[in-house]
Amino acid sequence: MSQTNPFLSPNSSEPSGGSPMEGGRTVDAGRGWAWIAEGFELFKKQPGMWIGIVLVFFVIMVALSVIPILGTIASFLLMPVLAGGMMLGCRSLERDGTLDMGHLLAGFKTQTGNLVALGAIGIVGWIIVALPVIAIVGIGAFFGAARGDVAGMGAIGGSFLLGMLVALALSILVYMALWFAPALVALRGLAPVPAVKQSFTGCLRNIVPFLIYGLVVLVLSILATLPLALGWLVLGPVLVASIYVAYRDIYGDA
Repeated sequence: MSQTNPFLSPNSSEPSGGSPMEGGRTVDAGRGWAWIAEGFELFKKQPGMWIGIVLVFFVIMVALSVIPILGTIASFLLMPVLAGGMMLGCRSLERDGTLDMGHLLAGFKTQTGNLVALGAIGIVGWIIVALPVIAIVGIGAFFGAARGDVAGMGAIGGSFLLGMLVALALSILVYMALWFAPALVALRGLAPVPAVKQSFTGCLRNIVPFLIYGLVVLVLSILATLPLALGWLVLGPVLVASIYVAYRDIYGDA
């Protein structure tokens, strides 16, 4: 006799190919747009509270950014905690129609250590991204300056271009590893390393919908920035909610 998965709601279907914990499922390409549309539906349920949460989040990040070095480290460590709290808020809003400012800090009440550990993994990931880029640009600049001619200047420019391309490629891998990790930790209780692996696999299996998602987000980001960036008061919450929607879509309900 089959048993109902306790992680799934009555309106959800379990991802094919096994447990939703096993890297998630591949969804249709059109879901890339649907994640944003459904995220907007979550935003519309409590727009005022969403805007308030985004503003407080922004203030926290700005306050940390003015603290040299330690503030940057703290922001990396706290980002998954705050993200995990917002994922809990999305689930609460979807299930019970409730969202409050306390959800932003809910990550400090559950899975705090694992969420902070995700931040530490993120720091390591960005260091790994930076090291080869610094090496490429540094070597190119050294040999280009040593030549001191037009070819040398071309070498410097080429090294910067190559460094940017390497940084972009490696950054995408880091984002894939961290994109769903806070949700997997906060909503399913996964340990940091399995959450990172599951996040990377889920993103890898859904490259096409993520490409569509990325293009739509790019256009919306430009539009949101035009009116004094006020559009981000809406787009910010919608993007947060879209991550939750995509997580639920790929890994099953939580």
